Amino acid sequence: MPAKGKHRRPKNLRLSRGFALASTGGAALALPLTAAAPALAAPAAAPSIAVEKAVSAAPAAAAKSAATYSVVKGDTLFGIAEKHSVSGGWKALYEKNKKAIGDDPSLIRPGLKLSLPGKGDTAERASRSTARAPMTTAAAAPAKAYTNNLDGWIRESLDVMAQHGIPGTYEGIHRNIMRESSGNPLAINNWDSNAAAGTPSKGLLQVIDPTFRAYHVPGTSLDPYDPVANITAACNYAAARYGSIDNVFGPY
Repeated sequence: MPAKGKHRRPKNLRLSRGFALASTGGAALALPLTAAAPALAAPAAAPSIAVEKAVSAAPAAAAKSAATYSVVKGDTLFGIAEKHSVSGGWKALYEKNKKAIGDDPSLIRPGLKLSLPGKGDTAERASRSTARAPMTTAAAAPAKAYTNNLDGWIRESLDVMAQHGIPGTYEGIHRNIMRESSGNPLAINNWDSNAAAGTPSKGLLQVIDPTFRAYHVPGTSLDPYDPVANITAACNYAAARYGSIDNVFGPY
């Protein structure tokens, strides 16, 4: 018989291991249990350790996968450099992969693996930030005004090209515009082989739609007749194909 005023815990109320683990107050419930109860708390720490290891390992895996890029249909060096913020733009990307690409930087093909300069390198990322600082400063400055004529369109295009590392001079652009369209931004060629194939040449520098889309420069209009969009896309293509619009002296 138990002493008066004291009660013995019935045997059928003994807590099971499953109940102790499921309780959200495991630490508090452990106090009235037997000496074996503290051992139940040990497994609970294991999942959190595994999660911490998985999270810490993720950044390293991401950095490794970003070191190369597999070319897909429609890719250009300009587009890849822009997408991955390659320091030095398409020229740096080309120099890094010159052996794989060959002499012509426009000859990249789907499935080709390109190394991305600076990915995973802390020093390179720091230098890239420093190199791009002037662009941030320029963006914060008041918007520059351009005249709505051929001179203004060329000058605005040159500023956009400078931001994207696309080479070209006023003289080279003007010379090619006068040959291709005589300065008419709405010019269209409806008689040559491109027109026969359903893709007539359009705008100041007579660009066909597939080329315009492939070499379109971010931040400009998606309208191929837009003067600045037309000039920058054409110069982007000419740079990839011939090194610069300055090197073009005939139909291209």
